Amino acid sequence: MVNLGNMSAVAITFVVLAIVIGIGGTVLDDIQDTQTADTWAYNATESGLEGVGTFGDWLPTIAVILVSALVIGIIGAYFYTRSMS
Repeated sequence: MVNLGNMSAVAITFVVLAIVIGIGGTVLDDIQDTQTADTWAYNATESGLEGVGTFGDWLPTIAVILVSALVIGIIGAYFYTRSMS
């Protein structure tokens, strides 16, 4: 059964994901500051920063999808239980 209580785990997971992306970006940025420009390590760190940034750009879309799934699940559960009674 879908209810708001089940969504607490999803919400906590989403917040932890956002925190990990933020900390990961900060760590990669700090590491890149210690590297020589145009080296393999510098370029690899730059690619990592771009990847983290791209994934971070998708967080609002993921949030909308999660909330939409919650609303659809609650509406579906309401109509299912209504038809059973």
